[in-house]
Amino acid sequence: MPEISTETITETTDSRPASRIAGSPRILIIDDEVAIRESLETMLALEGFTVVLATEGTSGMEQLAKNQFDLLLLDLALPGESGMDLLPRIVEMYPTLPVIMITAFGTMGNVVEAIRAGAENFVQKPWDNEKLLADIRTAIARHRAEEEVIQLKRTLKQRYNFENIVGKSEPMLKLFDLIAQVAPSRSTILIQGESGTGKELIAKAIHSNSPRRERPFVPVNTGAVPSELLESTLFGHVKGAFTSAISAKKGLFEVANGGTLFLDEIGTMTMDMQAKILRVLQDRRFMHLGGTQEIQVDVRIIAATNVNLQDAVRAGRFREDLFYRLNVITLELPSLRSRREDIPLLATHFLKLYAAENGMEERSLSPEALRVLMEYEWPGNVRELENAMERGVVLSTDKTIHPELLPAQLTGNTYTANILEQQPNASLFDLMEEIERRIIADRLERCQWNQTEAAEYFRIPLSTLNQKIKRLNVEIKKRNRE
Repeated sequence: MPEISTETITETTDSRPASRIAGSPRILIIDDEVAIRESLETMLALEGFTVVLATEGTSGMEQLAKNQFDLLLLDLALPGESGMDLLPRIVEMYPTLPVIMITAFGTMGNVVEAIRAGAENFVQKPWDNEKLLADIRTAIARHRAEEEVIQLKRTLKQRYNFENIVGKSEPMLKLFDLIAQVAPSRSTILIQGESGTGKELIAKAIHSNSPRRERPFVPVNTGAVPSELLESTLFGHVKGAFTSAISAKKGLFEVANGGTLFLDEIGTMTMDMQAKILRVLQDRRFMHLGGTQEIQVDVRIIAATNVNLQDAVRAGRFREDLFYRLNVITLELPSLRSRREDIPLLATHFLKLYAAENGMEERSLSPEALRVLMEYEWPGNVRELENAMERGVVLSTDKTIHPELLPAQLTGNTYTANILEQQPNASLFDLMEEIERRIIADRLERCQWNQTEAAEYFRIPLSTLNQKIKRLNVEIKKRNRE
């Protein structure tokens, strides 16, 4: 018979230890019935859990104060304070600890009251061992993911001052070290990575860890600003510089003076605009549009692109001299599919974020939903994962998110199958148009309605994409910024 790993209550003066992520999950059982305690202890120990036992509320609370647990099994009917009396205190003192209530007298009223008070689940005696074990594993997985996110953020905050960047994979740890190394310098930085990898977050982290942290961080998505307006946006203009210039206006270079200007999607700039950016990088001087007086600024430039600028240089779409000016220090952001071990952490982070934003209880992923996330290729990277978690939170009616709440592309549902069901009498031509319409709309949504980015993904000219959008009546929504 396998050795059973259990612990009994002992007096100790040790302070509460730090959260334990690795190792055997620890479960505290508070139940006054000997048979129930022994039955749960044996079952859980055989499954590899470390079990601690308490017979009533006072000793159970002492154990919670002394030790770190991954889950609490709490009996509803205890001598002295009942489990329902203890639950609000436990939730308040240990908000991330999942609690599963156990009772022989379960009623719908008890279930609702316990869930509202913060219980993870409610189990009635006699229970189904397999279901109980599944519930326990799901709750512990969520708890450990939450604890790991908290510890990771605390570590990154102490070491670097990084906000909202989550990752423990080797590529991300190397990136964190590199950011910390280059942030204090004045050097221009080029951030390269696929769409949705979080380039603006990295740029903010660099600024926050630099001597310029008290000065402005000014982001501008150059691909989202029409080319005829970009010069005025960056350099400002004098009154009367063009028809609608009824007053003078500062440009973003002036707004960012002393701080950092983040030029996102710099690969979309026209050659003429690239020449003007190059001059500012060289001389730290520029003129307002329509002006005659030079203005000197002290701005650190961080540029970002999701295209290969060296290929663009070879194709004649990007100035070679500007590329070398930008390419002083290059940071390569890994795709999400290349750091899959970060997916549970990121998912937990986003679930917590959007539950709070929507005034809802925290959500967790079912094991099946997590498996879907781990197996998906994530062409939209972290942004796509964030959108999927927001959708899951908003559509969920309980605390667990199952695969059916995930976007169709994650679970393998195809456009074709859905369209054939919805339009069984449509002609082949109509079906093909509908598929094309949905593919374009889906890609635009993943790109946050940036048509330039979508055209690059489809490897077609922007004008061709615009023609298709008009012909197919694709609805264009207002683009959200990262």
